[in-house]
Amino acid sequence: MNIYLQLIWAYLKIGLFGFGGGYAMLSLIQKEVVDPGWVSNNTFTDIVAISQMTPGPIGINSATYIGYVVTN
Repeated sequence: MNIYLQLIWAYLKIGLFGFGGGYAMLSLIQKEVVDPGWVSNNTFTDIVAISQMTPGPIGINSATYIGYVVTN
């Protein structure tokens, strides 16, 4: 399956089943991106740290950065 379709499916599941804000969804995001091997746990930790430093919602920032890392 195309990586873009896999990312869409992963974040569609997160959007449907995750509630409570970005911090509450971080564990679900971690499960969806670390288990398939797209990023490592250390890289995910770095992504969360960068997402906290940038302005905007942490869920959107982490999703954007994960998409960038996975597709490049």
